[in-house]
Amino acid sequence: MEIKTATFVTSLPRYTSFPGIGLPQIAVAGRSNVGKSSLINSLCKARNLAKTSATPGKTRLINVFLINNAFHLIDLPGYGYAQVSKKEKQSWGTMMEEYFSHSEHLKHVLHLVDIRHEPSNDDKQMNAYLYGHGFPFSVIATKADKLSRAQRGAMLPKLARNLAVQPWEIIPYSSQNNEGRPQLLTRMEEALAMPDELVL
Repeated sequence: MEIKTATFVTSLPRYTSFPGIGLPQIAVAGRSNVGKSSLINSLCKARNLAKTSATPGKTRLINVFLINNAFHLIDLPGYGYAQVSKKEKQSWGTMMEEYFSHSEHLKHVLHLVDIRHEPSNDDKQMNAYLYGHGFPFSVIATKADKLSRAQRGAMLPKLARNLAVQPWEIIPYSSQNNEGRPQLLTRMEEALAMPDELVL
């Protein structure tokens, strides 16, 4: 699969109907500052499609993008950012919970983690949530360009062990040099081709 067109559709304070709803969906989840917006821009080859910021917690809404007029990419609010109020953290959690509970078109979740660090408790909770509810997902290890091959080789088994996946199932990704982009596009194409068997 190659992405030929990518357009922003809408931002939602809570998951509800939006223009064009009904197409298959792939969701992007990860902690604040893991590089979700940068990955989306890299994946779509569109520098400013998703707004990026040096400040964690930028994505505070559910952002919807239409890809190839064929499916929606759903950018979920980043979790785990300490510098916000408890009320706001609960609001973000509620947004994600509502999305996962009510989306009838979700095909796959891209769970982004930072390859430089072992998964946080929030990462592990998201992983357990996806497993527990039967959502198909892939672990995408962002910021791969920040590590040497030796460092990466040491980190991937740790990520795999903590997130209950095999090391070879993890896709190392760099939004700086697009490493991992072909593999991720292939994974997404395979996910979109799968029959609807989600347990919601």
